[in-house]
Amino acid sequence: MGVRNAEREREEERHSDAGRPDTSPPNVREPMCPSRGVLEHVTSRWGVLVLAALLERSYRFSELRREVGGVSEKMLAQTLRTLERDGFVDRDAKPVIPPRVDYTLTDVGREAAEQVWGLARWSERRLDAVDAARTAYDAGSRAASGGRPG
Repeated sequence: MGVRNAEREREEERHSDAGRPDTSPPNVREPMCPSRGVLEHVTSRWGVLVLAALLERSYRFSELRREVGGVSEKMLAQTLRTLERDGFVDRDAKPVIPPRVDYTLTDVGREAAEQVWGLARWSERRLDAVDAARTAYDAGSRAASGGRPG
């Protein structure tokens, strides 16, 4: 039921009010496009990793920091605030001592995280092709510069 409903909703979103498919391209290339900011938050260096981690389960701040790896406390806090403001993450502060705060994905956050996770899986599958392209590019760049780096 859930999968079919989600598929139907996506199909409905692709159609305009007149019932025709919405074939207009996204406006994300335009500087003032509202969805551009959302994309920047979801695909940021730490946003991607936080969303991917929270796709597995809820985390406390320190657990999430360990799970993501390499992120400073300040940057993780900023990323979580941004994702919470955008409606992707829910912050649940429990009134206990010591304070306990759990971070979970909202429904919209789960949807975004699934898209990000799909891109991550694709990049893993295509890593060999990317490595081959990099090697070929680097070899061509060295040849064009007469063997000098850069």
